Amino acid sequence: MADTRTAGGAARTQPRIGTIAMASFIGTSIEFYDFYIYGTAAALVLNGAFFPNLSPLAGQLAAFSTFAVAFIARPVGSLLFGHFGDRVGRKSMLVASLLTMGLATVGIGLLPGYETIGVAAPILLVVLRFVQGIGLGGEWGGAVLLAAENAPDAKRGWYGVFPQFGPGVGYFGAAASFLALSATMDNEAFTSWGWRVPFLASAVLVIIGLLVRIRLVETPAFAEVLRKRERSSMPVIDMFQSSSWRLLLGAGTMVISYVLFYLATTFMLSYGTVTLEIPRDTMLTLQIVTIWAMIVGTAISGWASDRFGRRAVLIFGCVFAAVVGLVLPLLASTGSPNLVATALALMLGAMGLCYGPIGSFLPELFEVRYRYTAASFAYTIGGVVGGGFAPLIGTELAARYGISSVGWYLAAVAALSALCAIILPETKNTSLRMVERD
Repeated sequence: MADTRTAGGAARTQPRIGTIAMASFIGTSIEFYDFYIYGTAAALVLNGAFFPNLSPLAGQLAAFSTFAVAFIARPVGSLLFGHFGDRVGRKSMLVASLLTMGLATVGIGLLPGYETIGVAAPILLVVLRFVQGIGLGGEWGGAVLLAAENAPDAKRGWYGVFPQFGPGVGYFGAAASFLALSATMDNEAFTSWGWRVPFLASAVLVIIGLLVRIRLVETPAFAEVLRKRERSSMPVIDMFQSSSWRLLLGAGTMVISYVLFYLATTFMLSYGTVTLEIPRDTMLTLQIVTIWAMIVGTAISGWASDRFGRRAVLIFGCVFAAVVGLVLPLLASTGSPNLVATALALMLGAMGLCYGPIGSFLPELFEVRYRYTAASFAYTIGGVVGGGFAPLIGTELAARYGISSVGWYLAAVAALSALCAIILPETKNTSLRMVERD
């Protein structure tokens, strides 16, 4: 433990950087688990439970539309939690975001279906999904600042990947929980009530996460802002006035990560089970196995970003993703589980290569006094463009033009994100205590 001081000068104990990195990892893992169990349920059962009067394709599109609602809510959450994170502190917002997500997730698990309460069911589902998006919109920014603002400058890229492990580990938990339920109960039980169990189990995970986070203290960078009384009165205004171009380009670098992930998970789960007729348990198993390609890719790219720079690693990841997009149709169209698994591993590995440096790159782009707001907003805007509609776009493209069009869509997005990374400055040697304005 290290000794530090509050704004009033009182001594307090600062957890070691390893403890802080683990706290950021645990929190994001739980929140992304909550977020992804919805995506898995949307691909498997929500169309029947909440949209039974629609055709199978229309019901699937409706379920994916409710999935997209959370991505629209995430920028709202980033501005809400970001404002208070830059005004009040990182720690309190990390606790609030986790609690917000947990309550919404448990609410979805308890929500009656269409047959019980009629049209109120899908309406309430959309509301709860929106609240999930609010919570996750505030989570990522606080978690990466917790890690990055506490990390040694030379290892900021490495410590910045710990919250980046959250999506991979969270999705592993989500897919594993659905696989376990699918394997231990018949289809009728699974579709009627079994799918609710992962949502309800979230309550236990959230309590664990809260116990970890309430022990944290503020980051040195924010403590310095408090000491010097340099807090922004309106972080969102300062963000747009000082860093509008960095905000837009930073969001652009995020788009490829979102598209890769949600095509590989939500879209491919639906495409594999419906179009390729691969058994549900098999597809879930393939995703559980291949998600580790993303985790490994994230670790490698985060480490490499400290050595070669954030931009170089991001650009390499985007080029690799474009190649994967061209290979995807050759593998996925076969219907072979082994080749589909290869496609998933390539997509998720590419996602890790693009995603790892983001945990340090986005915070380094912005001044500390509005960093929570700006980094969170750039991250979530990238999610609206890339993640929220990727399953919808993929489903529509595959239905109209075949799986090859999905590969071209992926390659085009990779080119866009690479261009954004090329335009942005290298930030590896930037101090997080202050960043020069545009």
